[in-house]
Order: sequence, then C-alpha cells, then structure tokens
Amino acid sequence: MSFLAVALGVFAGLAAGAVFFRLLYAVFPRLTYAPWLDLVVSYFIWIPWVAGYWLVGWRGILGALFAQFVFLHAFCALDRVLRGQGGRTLEGAHAKKLGWVRNEIALLLTVPAVVVFFLVRAAEILFYPPMAWMAKMPRYETAEWINLSRHKFDGLVGHDLVWCWYCDWMTGVWALGSEMLRNVESFWCPIRFCEDCKNCHVATDFPDVQKWCAAQGSIEDAVKVFEQQYGDREENSWFGHPDRRKS
Repeated sequence: MSFLAVALGVFAGLAAGAVFFRLLYAVFPRLTYAPWLDLVVSYFIWIPWVAGYWLVGWRGILGALFAQFVFLHAFCALDRVLRGQGGRTLEGAHAKKLGWVRNEIALLLTVPAVVVFFLVRAAEILFYPPMAWMAKMPRYETAEWINLSRHKFDGLVGHDLVWCWYCDWMTGVWALGSEMLRNVESFWCPIRFCEDCKNCHVATDFPDVQKWCAAQGSIEDAVKVFEQQYGDREENSWFGHPDRRKS
C-alpha cells in the first residue's frame, strides 16, 4: 500500500467519522464530555497514525498526517459554506494583527503539542486514579473539566470553530492535570523554593505555595507543616482545595 493510498483511506475515514459522530451527538450529547470525548479525539488524532504505521510503517504515518492536514482545511471550508459566516471572525482579526501567513504558521506550530496533551491525558487516566487511591487524594469527575462546548457559541464556524475546539479540549486536559499535580506537590514536597522569583512564578499553578515550609527551614519544619496541614484528614488534598473550606 502506497503513501497516497493511506492518505486517501485516512481522509475517507475522517470524513465518515465526522458524519457518524455528528449523528451520534444528536442522540447522545454526552459524546462531548470525557470519557466519551477521549474516544472521539483519539479517532481523529492518534488512531490514524497507528493505523498508517501498521499498514506501511513510517510512510503510513506521513500519509495519515497529510490526510489530517487536508481534512482539517476541507472541514473548515465546508463548515463555512454550510453554516454561513457573516460579519467579522477571529481568524480575520488574527490575520489583521499578524498577517495571514504568519498567523497560519503560528497556529500550525501549536499542533504538535497535541502529543504532549495526549500524554498528560493518559497520565490522568492511567496513573492518577490508582495513586490517588493509594495516597488518599481527591478523585475528580473528569467530565467537569474535559468537554467541548464552544460549538454552541454564536457565529463560531470553520477555522475559528476547529481551533477553539482544540483549545477547549486542551485547556481542560491541562487544568485537570494541574489540579492533580497540586495534590501531589503539596502532599509530598511542601517546601518553598530558595529563589523568591520561582515562588512567585509557580503561585499561579500552586496557590498554596506560601503555606509550604520556608526554604530557610529544616526537614523538621517541613514535617511539622505536613502534620499541621494534613493532620487526621481522611482526604489528602492540596492546602487550598475546595474540600478544605467545607471543614
């Protein structure tokens, strides 16, 4: 099987999947919420890579990537035609600010990061739940974090819709991962950093950093902070976790 054959096969599969999932969404809206959303995103992103590699090796991956690139732009164009696009768009505003070519290249440079987000999502599914059970940390309803809703936004079509969907999914994955990491860091390493600038930089993602043990302290001080913050708690959440405000 040639590169072109793989590309055509993947393109056909993506097109069929788009129709199928749209029809399924009409009767099953939960499709846009994790964990069902994980299956949909996988179908359009990494499953074509695996299929292409299985068929013809690395040429198959390149064929799948090419098909995905073409399908992405074909979907954007068709969506604009079918749903219309009146008035100004985010794509137009971005192009006015950066120039069309510069904006398109910059957007495409964000695409490889999808691999990182899939790895983060895999860790959330495979590693955090058993670790949380062993360490008595909070467990989360992932659908509250990872979902798609921007298709409900008025006037968001084509190019704008696809990229906002990407951000919709990505920010949920990253935010949930950060929340899980807060539990890990506060429980096992509640010690501030020696560099004050680093303490300031991480405060956005770790807002309880000032409650950790001072960097100038000793390991005994760190143990005391741990005992003070966790004590006899049944659930080992980070120091500012919402469940702590209930007690």
